[in-house]
Formats: sequence, C-alpha cells, structure tokens
Amino acid sequence: MALAKRIIPCLDVKNGQTVKGTNFVNLRQAGDPVELGKAYSEQGADELVYLDITASHEGRKTFTEMVRRVAAEISIPFTVGGGIGELADVERLLNAGADKVSVNSAAIRRPQLIDDITRHFGSQVCVVAIDAKETDEGWFCYLNGGRIPTGRNLFDWAKEASDRGAGEILFTSMDHDGVKQGYANEALARLADELPIPVIASGGAGRKEHFRDAFLKGKSDAALAASVFHFGEIRIPELKAWLKAEGVNVRL
Repeated sequence: MALAKRIIPCLDVKNGQTVKGTNFVNLRQAGDPVELGKAYSEQGADELVYLDITASHEGRKTFTEMVRRVAAEISIPFTVGGGIGELADVERLLNAGADKVSVNSAAIRRPQLIDDITRHFGSQVCVVAIDAKETDEGWFCYLNGGRIPTGRNLFDWAKEASDRGAGEILFTSMDHDGVKQGYANEALARLADELPIPVIASGGAGRKEHFRDAFLKGKSDAALAASVFHFGEIRIPELKAWLKAEGVNVRL
C-alpha cells in the first residue's frame, strides 16, 4: 500500500506572528503561530512547517521560544526552517522540540551542510527547501527568500541534495506562490520521477482540486499551503474527505 499523502500547513513567522504574502512579498498578519498550529493539529493536518522569515539574531531567540511552545501544544510532527547555517542551529531547534529542520540558502552556499546534518542527526531530520523559478532556459534556484538568483538548475540541485542525504525536498515554485492557480505539477512530477526521496509541493494552492492535482499529476508525497488554511478558505477535514472521494490516499 502506498504511503498516505500528507497535508501540511505552512506558517511563516515574523516577529512572533504568522504572516502570508504573494510571490514572497506584501505580507499580512494571519494570527498567533502556536494557536494556529494547535488548531491545524486538531483539524487533522499531518505535519506543520514553521519558517522564521526574518532570522536575524534577535528573531532567532523569539523563534526558538515559539518552537518550545509549539512542541508543548501539538501532537503532530513539525519542521522548522529559516536562518539555519550550522549544526548548532539544528541542535538548538531539535532541543526545543522540532522534529525536522528545513535548510535552503545555507545549503546551496555550502552543500556540505546537508552531509553534516544527516550524519549527526539522520536523514529524516533534513528537509532541503528549494525556491525556484522557470525561465526560457529551464528551472533555476534562488536564495534569500527568492531575492538572489544562483544559476543552479532545480533538478541538478535537488539530485545533489538527495545524494548528500536529504530526507525530503520541499519545492516552492516562486511564480505560483500565493497566486492560487495550482502547483507547478510538471516540475513536481519530474522531481518525483528523478528522486528516490519524498517531494513536498509548495506554492499555488487555491482550491481543493489543486491539492488533488499535486498528488495525482505532480506525484507529490505531500502538499503544503498557507493562506487557504490561515484565512479559512479551505478547511482540512473537508479537504481530506474530498481528496479521499477523489481517490487520493489520505489519513482521515
């Protein structure tokens, strides 16, 4: 039996509050991250992702404290990311109660970080997040919340991350982010075909059909979304019941 597909709300945290934008800009507040996480856990989310989107030194203290509060309140696995550049950062967040960490810019700058994390803490702890845009020449990766182009090809980098021991790839299509027109299913399907590890779809959820397509057409193992959950446009129990009826294997 294939593993159940996962539904993962994503909470971008800035100064202790959940925020959400479109194409990585125009942020608006969406509520308390601990309360939201607890509500999602109770509604049947499979996992959560928390991203510290302003991971300056000051922000890190606030964020680590929040991770402790989340761990005390919820019963499902959660991943944390943002500003993780060394093993000490991973250790701090795992000690605070996180189940996995997500690395993005730091891993592209220093790929050895993936090897280090998986060697010290195990592959299951290391999620490599990739923000990419499609151009005429193909899909390319970006750093620092989508601000800096790297010239690295999405598929080459995802394969290298997998080879170095990453447990999962979290792929966000920057052009699809927040616009609610569906996920980048062709790129997702190619990642799923080329990689031996799970792929999480991110960027583009607006309707229930988009989740179904990410699983059936995009072959993703999990689908991540933010605003449709934060602002009550889609409720997780209804989404899962609908997906089940559409032939997607989800945990109810």
